Amino acid sequence: MRNILNETQVLAGAQLAIENNHKDLILELAQMINQYEWVIIGMKQNPVVKKARKHLEAKAISYQYAEYGSYFSQWQARLAIKLWTGWPTFPQVFHKGKLVGGAADLIKYLP
Repeated sequence: MRNILNETQVLAGAQLAIENNHKDLILELAQMINQYEWVIIGMKQNPVVKKARKHLEAKAISYQYAEYGSYFSQWQARLAIKLWTGWPTFPQVFHKGKLVGGAADLIKYLP
């Protein structure tokens, strides 16, 4: 796993800000990921997101899709998602509650 600051290195006020950063969004996504077998988190206008969706559709696999803005909107929400998962790009593909990765990772995982 990536190296992140230990909680003992973060003051209480900063910990609270981190905890509450788009808290409702993160809880909603966590519920979705736990409820559905396949989940893709993406954004508009991103061809790699479309590639991941088409890959599952070609295999007749149903999935839940959550979309957060485009390149010019909702960047704060997408940043919160990236910080939460630790995955730096979109799409973010989940299977049975676990992060698979992006589109290329999905194709390797499910050839």
